[in-house]
Amino acid sequence: MTRLAPQLLRPAILGLLTSLALPVCAQTTEPAKHTLVQQGEYLARAGDCTSCHTAQQGQPFAGGFRLDTPFGYLLSPNITPDQQTGIGSWSADDLYRTLHDGVNKHGQYLFPAMPYTSYTKVTRADSDAIYAYLMSLPAVTNAVEVNHLSFPFNVRLSMLGWNELYFDKGTYQADPKQSDSWNRGAYLVEGLGHCSECHSPRNLLGGIEQSKAFSGAEIDGWFALNLTDGLKTGLGKWSVAEIATYLKTGADKGKSTSLGPMAEVVHNSLSFMTDSDLQAMAEYLKALPASSRMSQDYKPDTSLKTGATLYVDNCSGCHQAQGNGMPGVFPPLAGNGVVLAEDPNDILKVVLFGVPVQDGYIAMPSFGHLSDQQIADLANYVRNSWGNQASANATASQVANLRKMPVE
Repeated sequence: MTRLAPQLLRPAILGLLTSLALPVCAQTTEPAKHTLVQQGEYLARAGDCTSCHTAQQGQPFAGGFRLDTPFGYLLSPNITPDQQTGIGSWSADDLYRTLHDGVNKHGQYLFPAMPYTSYTKVTRADSDAIYAYLMSLPAVTNAVEVNHLSFPFNVRLSMLGWNELYFDKGTYQADPKQSDSWNRGAYLVEGLGHCSECHSPRNLLGGIEQSKAFSGAEIDGWFALNLTDGLKTGLGKWSVAEIATYLKTGADKGKSTSLGPMAEVVHNSLSFMTDSDLQAMAEYLKALPASSRMSQDYKPDTSLKTGATLYVDNCSGCHQAQGNGMPGVFPPLAGNGVVLAEDPNDILKVVLFGVPVQDGYIAMPSFGHLSDQQIADLANYVRNSWGNQASANATASQVANLRKMPVE
């Protein structure tokens, strides 16, 4: 974004002009059994198009979903085949140009809230399948004024300079040194899956800091976790099978559960993907080299007695004295990526708002009755116990700010 900040980059597709889908490469699963429209539907489900192109109480794909930025806000466009207010007049060439070149039907530059920097990797065949599906949808008349950014950020031509710096156009090219499965995973993760768009920190101009790609970033008040092979905060202790299970269900009984926007992605998107595609994505993610922005000069906070008392009184009955949890009932806190994230927002929001029932795990109630300082102390204790070595950087002011946010 310009800084169309990380809060716009949801793990679901955040398309400004179209938010389409995790592509099914040239090797579509059982291609003989699927029509072009069915292939496109799979891609649209995989990409979670409806979440970003459906306003609250709105018609699916009819746009109007609000994306707030530090420079104003954007509304996602109508991508139903309505001739006047949707994309009914678009051709397959128009859609491919949007994905591949980052411009709309009229040749106008897109804003990077639409992650065309990743979508450019999609093949023409997959773009055509998505187009066929979108054209099969019921047309909905819903005029949307997309651009509500402040000057000069509302000027699309300003994206020309941004693209020169951060847009490397080109379809994904398979690495002949890697397996077919690895290449399939790379295509899904790096392309329309655009995982790095949410899980990577950005500079002041909104460009991804490539040296820290996949190492985690703040988004919508949550922290999108480190997806590299780091042992402390990444996927170093996860197997490929565990990663695939997490993508499919949003939970791994021995590791963690999905929260916030990621839970939405699992529910609306990843849970519809084939096991082979999820396995390929997991294989590729597992191969990412370890990276973390957590300080290497870790120094534990020695003033955590208050948090320890709060943990014993409020948490130990379920998560156990040593943070081990109960497999399939209460998730562990020791070694949990949510707990270890560089930014403590995730664990703070869990304590504040609770977590619903997920994949067999019992719902966690809200502990919002605790004071802001107590919640911060509790989070810092959990982040520094049972071998956890995260920064004790949760503060009462952070909790106070999170209380003001709408519950998702």
